[in-house]
This record gives sequence, C-alpha cells and structure tokens, in this order.
Amino acid sequence: MTLPLRRAFVRMQHMKHFVLACLFPMTLTAQTMQHLTKQLGKTVLYGDIALSPEGTHVAWVQSTAATTSKQTYVRETSENGPATIAKIPITGERTDSDPAWSPDSETLAVFSSPGETEQRQLWTVKADGSDAKKITNLKGYAARPRWSHDGKQVAFLYIEGAHGGGPLMAAPATTGVIDTAIHNQRIAILDIATRQLRQVSPANLHIYDYDWSPDDTTFVTTAAPGPGDNNWWIAQVYTIDIAKGNATSIYKPSLQVAVPRWSPDGKSVAFIEGLMSDEGFHGGDLFTIAANGNDVRNRTRNRKSSVSSLFWLTPDRILFTEIVGGGGAISELTLANNSVRTIWKGAEALHAFGNFPDFAISRDGKLAAAERSSFETPPEIWAGPIGEWRQLTSGNSAQTATWGKAENLEWTNDGFNIQGWLLPPRQVESDEKYPMVVLIHGGPSSATTPDWPASFGMSRAIIAALSSRGYYVLMPNPRGSYGQGEDFTRANVKDFGAGDLRDMLAGVNAAIKKYPIDPARLGVTGWSYGGFMTMWTVTQTNRFHGAVAGAGIANWQSYYGQNLIDQWMIPFFGASVYDDPAVYEKSSPIHFIKNVKTPTLVIVGEHDAECPAPQSYEFWHALKTLGVTTQLIVYTGEGHLFLEPKNQADRMDQTVAWFDKYLK
Repeated sequence: MTLPLRRAFVRMQHMKHFVLACLFPMTLTAQTMQHLTKQLGKTVLYGDIALSPEGTHVAWVQSTAATTSKQTYVRETSENGPATIAKIPITGERTDSDPAWSPDSETLAVFSSPGETEQRQLWTVKADGSDAKKITNLKGYAARPRWSHDGKQVAFLYIEGAHGGGPLMAAPATTGVIDTAIHNQRIAILDIATRQLRQVSPANLHIYDYDWSPDDTTFVTTAAPGPGDNNWWIAQVYTIDIAKGNATSIYKPSLQVAVPRWSPDGKSVAFIEGLMSDEGFHGGDLFTIAANGNDVRNRTRNRKSSVSSLFWLTPDRILFTEIVGGGGAISELTLANNSVRTIWKGAEALHAFGNFPDFAISRDGKLAAAERSSFETPPEIWAGPIGEWRQLTSGNSAQTATWGKAENLEWTNDGFNIQGWLLPPRQVESDEKYPMVVLIHGGPSSATTPDWPASFGMSRAIIAALSSRGYYVLMPNPRGSYGQGEDFTRANVKDFGAGDLRDMLAGVNAAIKKYPIDPARLGVTGWSYGGFMTMWTVTQTNRFHGAVAGAGIANWQSYYGQNLIDQWMIPFFGASVYDDPAVYEKSSPIHFIKNVKTPTLVIVGEHDAECPAPQSYEFWHALKTLGVTTQLIVYTGEGHLFLEPKNQADRMDQTVAWFDKYLK
C-alpha cells in the first residue's frame, strides 16, 4: 500500500472509531431507557384501598404501570392465602374504581366499565369476590359509592348525561358555539332491594365530597354552585336533608375545605381547611364544627404539618393522617383537651380519600390497610394495627431499584427550614463529579415524599431514569409546600417564583457543598407548577444549562383567560387578573424572556385543562424567535395527567435525552 493510501486508510479507521464512539453512548442510552421503561412498566400498582368495617377483608384496584386495565382484588387480612379477583363479567379493557364495603363487611360495591372512557356501572360482589351483580343502569359520570349505616342504600356522586372526572383529565374539544351549560355533580341514592335510584342533592349545587349522618337522614358535603371543576376553591360546608332535598350552608371558609365527616353521635362535623391548589390533593388544618354551624374550632393551629385525611373514632377522638416535612404521620386528636398523640411516623406519606388514596382503617380504628412504598421499595399492600402492619401482597417481589438510594437533605433560607430529597446516581466514584437535575413538584400546595418511581401516570419515573443515567436529582419542598404547617404553605401567596426560587437555589448550593456535583452541569425540570417554575427559573438565572418545562405557565395574565379553573388563582394572587393585573405580571416568565440562555424543551398534553397548551406554545415561540435552543412536543389527546403508556414512556425518553445532550 502506498503512503498516501495508508494515510487515507488510517484516517478512515480513525473516523470509524470516532463515529462508533459517538453512536455507542446513544445506543447505550436507548438500551438503558428501554430496560428501565420495561422494568417500571411491570410494576404492580395498588389503588383505592378499602378495608372492611370489621377489618377482616381488604380490597383494592390493581393494575400495572404499563397497562390501563384496572381490576378489583379482595383477600382476608388474617390469612396467608392469595388475593382473589372480583369476578365481574365484563369483557374488554375492564376498568374498576372506588370499592366500598357494606357495614356488615359481607358485600363490596365497586364501579366497573369495559374501558376507561366507557360507561361505569355499580356492581356488588361477596367478600370472596364471587356472585357479581350489576345494580345500576347509569348514563353519565359516577364515583365514590358509600353505604348507608343500615346497609340498605348506597349513595354515590352522579352527573347524569354528562362526563366528569375533574380537570386532571383531558378536556373535550371546544368548537362551534361554546357550551355554557352547567352539569352539576349530585348525590344519588340507590335502594339495594328495589334498585330505585333518586338524586337527592339540589340541582344547583356541585357536590365534591360527602358523608352520611349516623341516622342516615342527612348528608354533610363540600359543595358549590357549578361549574364544578372551577368552583371547588370556593366550596362551603353544607348539610343536606335527604327527605326534603334542601341544602343549608353551615360554614363558609376563608380558604379551601375538604373531607367533611360526621361524628359518631351526629353532633359535630370535622373537615380540613387550608390553602390548597388542587382538588383531591388535600392539606391544611383539622377543624370541627357543631352540626348546626356553631362552635367552629381549628384543632391543629400552628401544628408543623399538613393534615391530609381524617376518621372519627369516637365522639371525642379523631384519627388523622398528616404530611410532616418530606414524610408522613398518623396521629390521634383528643377533643376534650385538644391534645395530639402521634401513633406512627415515617419516610412515606399515607392518606385516604381524594386522589390516589392509599390508606384505610376499620370501624374501630384498631386495624389499618395501606399501600406502602418508598424510593427504593416497590408498592405492596400491608395490613394490621397502625405501625405494626404485615405485608399481604408480593406482586412486586421481582422488582429491584436500579437507581441510587435517596437521602434526606435539609437547609435554611430566609429564616425558613427547608427540606428536600436527593437521589444520587446508582454508583458514585470518589474522583468524579456528576450533573444534577432539580425536579420541582407541582401544586404549589403539595410535597415530594418517598414513593416508588412507577405510579399512575408515571410522572415520577424520570427520577429513576436520571439516577440510572448518572445524575443527582434534587427534589426540594420549598415554601408553599405542604408539610410544615399553614404559615409555610401560605408563604408564597402573591410571591410566585420569588421566595420559592430562592429556597430552591439555596438547596442547590447545599447539595453542591455536600456531594460531588458539577456546578457547571445543572438542569431543572418540573410539571404543572413545577413547569411554571422551570420556565421562571431560566428567566431569572443562567445557572442551569438544560431545562425541560412540562405543562408550564408562561404568562399568568393570558393563562387566566385560557384555563378552565381560574378560581384557584384568587387565593394565591389576592384578586382576579382584571382587578390586579400587576400581581400576575410580576410572576410571568414571558416578561423576562429575553434573559433566557438555557436550552429548553417544552412538553404538554394537547387537551390540558389545568395548564393549557397555548402557554407552552407561547414560551416556545418566544425562545425560538429569540434564537434560544428549544423544542416543543405536544402529546395527542393527553390532558394534564398522561394516561397513554406509550406517551408516558416517550416523555421520559425525551426528557433524559435532552439532559444528556446539554449536561453530559
């Protein structure tokens, strides 16, 4: 071979090795992500936990993270036998929800349909899952069945002739003359013996939650005039006379209310009140009020936690779950002296009712059932005395964490004690520095607590993916979060993006000081309020070299007129955008858009009702016009909560690929 040919050959070999070196990490990334997606997709999910009143049986709705079918299972709590599927004769992609036990613990009522978007009907089965009977012929949205104390009736929430499910779901297309009709969610009662169905709450009220009185003559509810999705933030506590159908407001709160429950003697009602940004994600103080509306008392004032659900045990004792820091607790309140005894506390948060309930108790409160998990431990069903649970299921016994072990991280800023979780890479070498991504939670009234990364919607899967790929992941709970009392939750009112961003940046500093993190390779991401905070962060600092904004808000002023739940904003901003536009403008990322240098991926669902796609388009369009590296992905048919497994997986893949490109 001549010298020129030999040189050309050598150059070709070098080029081949260079191309292979470039392609190999991409191939490795794809293989890693495919393996992780497959692994997490096999996670068995347990939802809608229901413990029989006598504590003898537990029921739940079971699925996997990669499928949409959800089926009810039941099993005894005292034996080691297998769980039994409820034998409901439905073909297709069966979707169950809301199992509810009869007072004698012998019968289970559950909604079931042949698919997520198909009509639900109420079924009953025996405690062993047999003898299924369809007991309704409904046309419209239905949810939350609850038996009367005498076991002769079942009540549930019903929107006759219309859809429901709340603003997390994909909003229907709006074309032509926009429908302004109000379809209120009412309480319907089914007589078990005769199968007669009647709606008993007033037609002009939308009912969010309810409870039977001990004598089965009255409901206590949280309710507001429709439209229901929008007006949850102005709901009041009502009593409804079942025979007459009239409603009486017994309490008009200053903030949001949830989980109204009668005392066993029928003389009092307990509920949660606090600053809450999302229906179904509850946190606040525990209040009691006399059934006639007198003697309102805040029972947990100044307690450094956020009450998330409650159960009356006796007329003088209330059991409640609470978010404490980045974990949770189960405590008991004695009304006579307003004392609180913590029964259990741990690095996980349990709650009943609302969205994704994972905790239930027996009638006497001596036994409990829970779906328990952590960052490293996959979910399983546990039951027994509170804090002395034993594991009942083993559906995820083959699952092992392929990511790092989370650590609690605490720091101070502006006089606040701030808590967060830090997930390290799976393997950390002593002589290496690693990139870090900050994951900001939604809400803002929420908290990041330990949970297995695969869950309904797969929104938490990104932490496992990033850790597996060699990233630190910081999950801060800044001011505005649940877990440190109402003053802390309210600390970001009229201050979105200011104090909470300072808390987050202080957390970044604390992490860099303690761990081998490369300050030149920082990323930021989040969904919903976390998506807004991502957009906001890149307009306020160039410290981050990659960003992924999911379902964000670019312009609070235009957002006010685009979203379907504008009532949520008034408690946080103090007035509507039409009365005080300046308070909305000062927190709008679009007004600082020329500061952005960070490459930013923007992601949103096509039919998002909470954070509409035009907000993401507005941010992306501005970045593109200004020459900032950006990309926009709109997922067909999705709402605020992604339901399609392939879209959940692609969202994770796109996010990791973006950070790999700009942080590695």
